[in-house]
This record gives sequence, structure tokens and C-alpha cells, in this order.
Amino acid sequence: MRNTTAIAAVIAFGATAAFAQDDKYADLDRSGWPDSFTVGTASQGGTYFVYGSGWANLVGDQLGISGGGEVTGGPMQNMALVHTGDAAFGMTTMGPARESLEGTNPIAPGLQMTNACAMFPMYQTPFSMAALSSSGITSVESIPEGARIGFGPAGSTSDTYFPAMLEALGVNFERRNGGWDDLGGQLQDGLLDAVAFAVGIPTPAISQIEVQADVNFIDFTDEEEAQIIEEFPVAEYMIPASTYSTLDRDMQSVAMWNFAIANCELPEDFIYAATDIVMSDNARMVNIHGSAKETLPEHWDKNKVMKWHPGAARWFRENAGAEIPDDMVHSAE
Repeated sequence: MRNTTAIAAVIAFGATAAFAQDDKYADLDRSGWPDSFTVGTASQGGTYFVYGSGWANLVGDQLGISGGGEVTGGPMQNMALVHTGDAAFGMTTMGPARESLEGTNPIAPGLQMTNACAMFPMYQTPFSMAALSSSGITSVESIPEGARIGFGPAGSTSDTYFPAMLEALGVNFERRNGGWDDLGGQLQDGLLDAVAFAVGIPTPAISQIEVQADVNFIDFTDEEEAQIIEEFPVAEYMIPASTYSTLDRDMQSVAMWNFAIANCELPEDFIYAATDIVMSDNARMVNIHGSAKETLPEHWDKNKVMKWHPGAARWFRENAGAEIPDDMVHSAE
């Protein structure tokens, strides 16, 4: 299930034993709770890694359990890891989640990954591109024939959908994969013509590049956006100019929702408490990563794909007035 690009790497600040247990959770029935847990994230340099490692540390601290982020190949692999129980938690987007449930996840074709349950809404992932200004690339139309484009880790949301989007728009390119830090370095060294990224914003690897070089941010025209929305499971999205220090306009994009996922067999009270920690104090989550400003209870309805973990469904029903139908809640029967 794992590969060389997704070797377990529990980061130190998330994996250390926690000693700041919140008294609010001290009296919970902990029967069957794990002694430690990991959250499947993605490659270093991406939003998943920062966000996932941060909330793993937060939940671990509050519950007095050792928790940390794990470097993985991203949403597709996270669905597989959580389904099998190799990771307690993970992060995915709606497109890969649907494919995994339908049995078309390329990691395990034919396996319907129904043991990965929805836990809480995270944020929207915009699809956008960047190139060095020296490349002369200023739009999708100006991408040269055979351009070398980095799409992130193999099997990631970027790699799964962005190449198909560009092909639909008539772009001919050479596909490259790798972690975002690595691809950012290749872009700066002239080994790539552009990077096409579907990750939370601001993207750390891109923010680092624009400090050291002039960057062109490439958005979609009205016609390109309309075509992509018609053909792919995304919605229109506007990236604010304030996202990056050198972005001088709001950038037209499309986006896909991200959700945290949990192994469906984890104890209900454990998931209820973990969900409460993340959803009850948004300021703490925003301190972890700015994209968490969308990690709000009212976005529970953005999940139209996965069944909910019973503990998470109970939290949203009790605290967000969520009208989650019973047939959208996982049952052990």
C-alpha cells in the first residue's frame, strides 16, 4: 500500500507524547481508544502536511494521546490507508473519495474503500498554476507545446485531475511528479516550465518561490472555467489577491472540497471528541494554517459522497443542526 514517495514520517512536534489533556475530555469512556494515532497528509511543502500535522498535534494534546502527521501520496493513498486502518485519520478531496468508494482508486483497483468515513469539512482546494516570469507563460493559452509541468505527488488531487483538465483545454505537456518542495526547486532551477497545483492556499512551496524569483500566476478565462466546471467535479472559486505577496489581482480558479476522514471502526466517543476539538475553536485551527478559516460547522453539507462516522455525525447533529440522514451514517451491521 505504501511506496517510496509515501514513507511514514511522523513529525516530531506531532508525535511526542502529549501532557496537556483537556479536563473536558478526562471522564470520557475510553474503551477501545488507540494509544496513539497518525493522520495521513501528503508531501512536505504542501498544505495537507502543515494542516494535518497541526490538527493531529492539537487533538493529541487535548486528549492526552500521542498523535502526528504522516507523509503520504495524498488524497488517494489516504483513502486506502484509512480504509485498511493503517492510519486512523486522513485527508481527502471529494473527487478521490468518490473514486475510492466506486472502486476506481488506482492504488487498489476494484476495492471499494467503504471503511473510510467522513469526519469534518476542511477547506476548498483551488486549482491554479504558476510559472517563472522569465518563462513568458502568462495564460493557459500561452503554455508552449511539450511544456514540462509538475503536478505534485503521483495520485494526488493535482495529479489526478489537473492533467485531464489541461488536456481538455488543448494543452500538450510533459508530465512530471514529485513532492511540492522538490517541484518548486525544479521550477526555480529551470527544470520545469510550470507547476499546476491543487492544494490549500497559501501553498507554502509557492510562497517560498515568490520570495526568491518573479512568478506569474496563471488563472482561467471565463470560457476555460466554464468548460472545466462542465466536465469535472469542481465549482468556481476566486483566489484573493492577498493570498500571495506578489499576486496583484483576484485569480479566477475552480475548487474541490476537502474533508478529514476517519476509519469507520474507531470508537464513536473518540471521534466525537476529536471532532469537537477541531470544530469548536476555529481560531486554533486558523493558527495552524490559514485555509482553516473554512473549517466551519456549517460546511458539513459539502459532503455528498462519503458516509459519516457515527461519532462525527452525532457531533454535527447536536452542535450544527446538521440534518444528516441515517442512510449517510456508517453502520457496523
